Amino acid sequence: QVQLVESGGGSVQAGESLRLSCVASGYTSSFYCMAWFRQAPGKEREGVGSTDQDGRTTYADSVKGRFTISRDSANNTLYLQMNSLKPEDSAMYYCGTGARSWTWSRGYYCATEKARYNSWGQGTQVTVSS
Repeated sequence: QVQLVESGGGSVQAGESLRLSCVASGYTSSFYCMAWFRQAPGKEREGVGSTDQDGRTTYADSVKGRFTISRDSANNTLYLQMNSLKPEDSAMYYCGTGARSWTWSRGYYCATEKARYNSWGQGTQVTVSS
């Protein structure tokens, strides 16, 4: 079993930055992928981006160029650097862990679909005002 604890959320103005952290503990050798998701009130949880153990990342189109995911595998910590924040980025942010996906065209990769992740943290709130 994996336990995840997110931190770093807060309330900021549009254009400002935040850095989220997620620390994993427990059976940390059980997962290959770590990812960030977010969920706004009344909306589905959506993938923000993912990373594998080798540092390869995938991002949702809505955050490309603004958000950066990094992973400290030695300390089982996942980060999300969020720059140029927009009001539409406001949501509860969650980290998740899960297994790799595979396709003929991409080979092994870490997806951003929530169905591929089976452990979740409690979330950290990000609020961006205009």
